[in-house]
Amino acid sequence: MKEHRLGYTKTTSRMGDLVVVYTEKYSNFAEARSREVYLKTAAGRRFLKLKLKPL
Repeated sequence: MKEHRLGYTKTTSRMGDLVVVYTEKYSNFAEARSREVYLKTAAGRRFLKLKLKPL
């Protein structure tokens, strides 16, 4: 998050302050990357939309 705030990450440098609303932990990079790829699919976006639905 520090790199994002300082503008080191090109994609998020113009977004201003970011707030973490959901996290997942994985034991290795391959599992984390696989999950990231899934979350960027239509099914993954539906999952997040349901998971992060306002109470």
